[in-house]
Amino acid sequence: MSNNETHVVTGAFGYSGKYIARRLLDAGYQVRTITNSPARVNPFGDRVKACPYNFDDPEKLIESLHGASVLYNTYWVRFNHSDFTHSFAVDNTLRLFDAAKRAGIKRIVHISITNPSEDSHLEYFSGKAQLERALIESGLTYTILRPTVLFGKEDILINNIAWFLRRFPVFGVFGDGNYRLQPIYVDDLARLAVEQGQRTENCIIDATGPETFTYRGLVEEIGNIIGKSRPIVSVSPAACYFVGALIGKIVGDVTITRDEIEGLMADLLCTDSPPAGETKLTEWIRENSTGLGMRYTSELARRKNRTEPYDRL
Repeated sequence: MSNNETHVVTGAFGYSGKYIARRLLDAGYQVRTITNSPARVNPFGDRVKACPYNFDDPEKLIESLHGASVLYNTYWVRFNHSDFTHSFAVDNTLRLFDAAKRAGIKRIVHISITNPSEDSHLEYFSGKAQLERALIESGLTYTILRPTVLFGKEDILINNIAWFLRRFPVFGVFGDGNYRLQPIYVDDLARLAVEQGQRTENCIIDATGPETFTYRGLVEEIGNIIGKSRPIVSVSPAACYFVGALIGKIVGDVTITRDEIEGLMADLLCTDSPPAGETKLTEWIRENSTGLGMRYTSELARRKNRTEPYDRL
């Protein structure tokens, strides 16, 4: 299949962007990526041209988007750090939206989060809400996808829960652990994104998976499947954060943040919408149980090393 239409994906050498780019190529589209890591190993060879973000040079950013019809935006940061912040990511994304409009992009498929709110004191959720409003008011056609937790081979959360279960005799959950998650397979999200890129109507979709877990239940499921069932103990959020910070010092990463703990406990990673994904996390874990959690996956390592592919970091 051949298609002269060009679509642009942010971060095609990373996680969700890579799956979106692969599906676009399979559908016959010309694909370009804009990325913070243009020197990272390109899994698509010469089929995907990489351009740097150039957030500080609007004309170059516009040039990297020129001639394309659809932009798939996965750009964001997970937590505040000395090298990056949520507010920085919001400002950059607003520049990206403006450049897309000026470059003649017709449609944006934007990856957000479940239950965003500009009134939230959690910057992750308020920042995502601010960007949704900006996109809605941009005049461009759009789809906003609101996933909860993504899972896949490049995943961090599910892998690192398994890593903890493999190495520690007990597992601590914040409070009672009964707050919920609806994980979606990263390729299901990519399929949904590519489908929405072909449409013209504006819409917002809760991109949740077919299974709903309590956090405690999720840990139990992972432990049972990988053969590492552990006692699960309720711990205060402050104590969990302290232990997470201590382990983070050892592995050189940020394992959990106070905002992530609070967002989980506020049930913000769950909705009442019908599932948009088809792949069950439990089935995926069974298929990948031998390798899951065998090594720790570091968010900071991925941000510091801009050349190696994610599955080597």
